[in-house]
Amino acid sequence: MRIDSSQTAQPLRESGRGSNLSPVGAETRAATSSVLGEDSAHFSGTGVQIQALVAQALQFPEIREEKVNALRQVVAGGSYKPSPKQVAEAVFADMQAAPAA
Repeated sequence: MRIDSSQTAQPLRESGRGSNLSPVGAETRAATSSVLGEDSAHFSGTGVQIQALVAQALQFPEIREEKVNALRQVVAGGSYKPSPKQVAEAVFADMQAAPAA
């Protein structure tokens, strides 16, 4: 191959090795623009399902008073004694759920 700066750019020729390279001309640009002009979108029902689940979850109270009161009584009575493993698992779970600062 020889590069000659005095010549203008010429399109690539096919080498015969199964190459599909061709120069980009007006026909190629027109075909590309017509394909690009036909935008379409297809939506699934997933968004509607998510909205229904969120609405359903919002119906439940944020704080379950009966559980809080039962735990409060156990702690006040001195019978709440979590194992070190339970404490470690709770701390680890909290660290995973909390966003990094």
